Amino acid sequence: MMDRYAVFGNPIAHSKSPQIHRRFASENGQELTYDAVLVPEDGFAVAVDDFFTRGGKGLNITVPFKQQAWAAAQWRSPAAELAGAVNTLYRDAQGRLCGDNTDGIGMVRDIVQNHGGRVRDARVLLLGAGGAVRGVVQPLLEQQPQQLVIANRTPGKATELAGLFAELGPVQGCGFADLAGQSFDLIINGTAASLQGEVPPLPAGVLAADGWCYDMMYSAQVTAFGRWAQQQGAAKVLDGLGMLVEQAAESFHIWRGVKPGTRSLVDSLRDSLTD
Repeated sequence: MMDRYAVFGNPIAHSKSPQIHRRFASENGQELTYDAVLVPEDGFAVAVDDFFTRGGKGLNITVPFKQQAWAAAQWRSPAAELAGAVNTLYRDAQGRLCGDNTDGIGMVRDIVQNHGGRVRDARVLLLGAGGAVRGVVQPLLEQQPQQLVIANRTPGKATELAGLFAELGPVQGCGFADLAGQSFDLIINGTAASLQGEVPPLPAGVLAADGWCYDMMYSAQVTAFGRWAQQQGAAKVLDGLGMLVEQAAESFHIWRGVKPGTRSLVDSLRDSLTD
């Protein structure tokens, strides 16, 4: 019987994870199955236990279960521990349920390796303070930016989040209005507002000359944040499709010990979005 993997979420029909992981398996000679599973919102723990009891090898976790996955894990990687969220589950040789978070490394890899962007010594602005943002703070700080500012509509949430990572580098939290007079080399949107056509109320001049903008969301058309970035004259405007593939590649590596290639898959997914 082939090794079984899956992604758990609610909703889940939109997930591209099966397509991504099946492609990874095919290109790397790995025999496995990978399915998208709709899990009842009150049935996550039971579903996880049943999956592994029946011999499942690994799970990806998406909305709204990443915090529940964190709580369920008996061992967590440092990245997952600080993020308070888990998107990758597996059992180790001792039978422990282990949790990791590959979102942040996926985003950094997309920016730095795929697009030649710069985080080291850069002034970085991270918009939002929710679960998506929590998962990327540590990997960003590991790149040693000059500063990392987390801005949120509720300033206290951004300040609290920054405090959790303060020992790892120069990070601070604030409200959007507090950004007046500052400029950043890289602005990352970690809010979901962009997909609803909204953009946080950012002051004029917040994007430095030759600055880059990165939306963690993606869609067939340019997101609202992407359009804002174009209007500000951003040197590069990127969305989160590459992040999606890169975080999946890191999960695949954790499970299988194989590092899959990603570039051609990102290109084919991009084409499928506009079909």
